[in-house]
Amino acid sequence: MSADNVAVIKGLYDAFGVGDLSGVLGRMSPDIVWNEAENFPYSDHNPYHGPEAIAEGVFARCIGEWDGFAVAMEDLIDGGDRVVALGRYRGSAKTTGRSMNPQAVHVWTLQDGKVIAFQQYIDTFDVARATGKV
Repeated sequence: MSADNVAVIKGLYDAFGVGDLSGVLGRMSPDIVWNEAENFPYSDHNPYHGPEAIAEGVFARCIGEWDGFAVAMEDLIDGGDRVVALGRYRGSAKTTGRSMNPQAVHVWTLQDGKVIAFQQYIDTFDVARATGKV
């Protein structure tokens, strides 16, 4: 089943990359619990419960606050019911015009082919610099 879990996460990133929000949210359990990294701008509503809360509290903000926002996860690590993704974020803050390129780690937990939990780890200092917070 773990190779199937990696395929689910790869499909999720592929959908995100082409702006297919329903393809992203459709891979999530209705009961998903989503946590942004501590000190990340969108951690203010942690934990997010359910795909709709994630779409509104995270994805809409990414689109609204960043030009060219992209998630480039280059390595997916098969951990059975967990998939770990390693990569970077890209984009320029609309408020400052400054770009970011922080390292990021995502830990996805899956059950029965659906994502039930997400935890983000990221270089929050790089993001804060881009947004003018430091």
